[in-house]
Amino acid sequence: MKNLTRRDSLRFIASLGGVVLTHDLTAAESGGLKPSALTAAARYCAERKSYTLLVKQHGKVIHESFANGGKRGEPRRIYSGTKGYWGLAAMAAVEDGLIRLDEKVSATLPQWSSGGKERIVIEQLLDFTAGLERCLRLHEDGLKNRNALAIERPLVGTPGKSFIYGPSCLQVFHEVLKRKLAAKKRVETPTRYLERRVLRPLGLGAQRYLPDASGNPLLAAGFLLSAGQWSRMGDLILAAGNPVLKADSMRPLLEGSAANAAYSMGFWNNRAATKSGAREIDIEDLLELDWDRQNWSRVCVCKQAPADLIACIGSGYQRLYAVPSRGLVVVRQGINARFSDGDLLRTLLA
Repeated sequence: MKNLTRRDSLRFIASLGGVVLTHDLTAAESGGLKPSALTAAARYCAERKSYTLLVKQHGKVIHESFANGGKRGEPRRIYSGTKGYWGLAAMAAVEDGLIRLDEKVSATLPQWSSGGKERIVIEQLLDFTAGLERCLRLHEDGLKNRNALAIERPLVGTPGKSFIYGPSCLQVFHEVLKRKLAAKKRVETPTRYLERRVLRPLGLGAQRYLPDASGNPLLAAGFLLSAGQWSRMGDLILAAGNPVLKADSMRPLLEGSAANAAYSMGFWNNRAATKSGAREIDIEDLLELDWDRQNWSRVCVCKQAPADLIACIGSGYQRLYAVPSRGLVVVRQGINARFSDGDLLRTLLA
């Protein structure tokens, strides 16, 4: 894509009826991010049904554009971007001594003491490697008890070796955390624990939880956040977990698993980008396939992006990217379109 002049940029902005905020930064301050690249990235997003593109560098907003009816500060569904907040809550629970990642789930759920489920540990619930049927019904409204439905799901894969992306494992984790909190004589529900331990330090309040008839929230999706609010998750990644977690507690969130090295506890990593045979794919498209037809070997978000990039991914190409080596946080919100993580990141980082 050719470099755009300032006049091109202003004409493009006016054609969108949007707003772009940029700040003059030195090359050192911006990590080399070019104004022409920001404008090109805004064009790419606007042409693909985006509402908002927000870019922060070293904690400062250097670009914010709106298109297709998007408005500043407007909360939007982040879908599976919700999962990362529960990943933070899980590691907070580790810090607080409520759970251990290597702890058997059956120690809290006696009904999992046989049939192969006795081998499953809490970390496998959080990484979606427990082998549990994904059970998309859990997304539905009007359920009596999501947790009970999830606990009853059969094993369809091998614990520790099968990556099965879906809501069932997180709902089982919710039940485990609920019982752990009750055993400590705490009056908190997991939702209140999430609010106190994760959301409040990030300057966020109560969220949209989609509770069932028993009061169990849907952990796999549900949150409504503006681009600015969601970007605070990126700030936390750049700060190695601060103000929610210690740096050592943040690491398991970003490591990946043996079954899928690109995913862990709500966060997608780009480590494979530097490896021979790296495969840049549409992650949402691959997740649409049956789990046993998915191939996660050497998968990356973008071959040309830094290997330390971390992404939170929600349906319809809701995206948050954080690149610690560049001090960069990017949020894209919109609806389903012909969108590519790699193309946006290449455009932005050109």
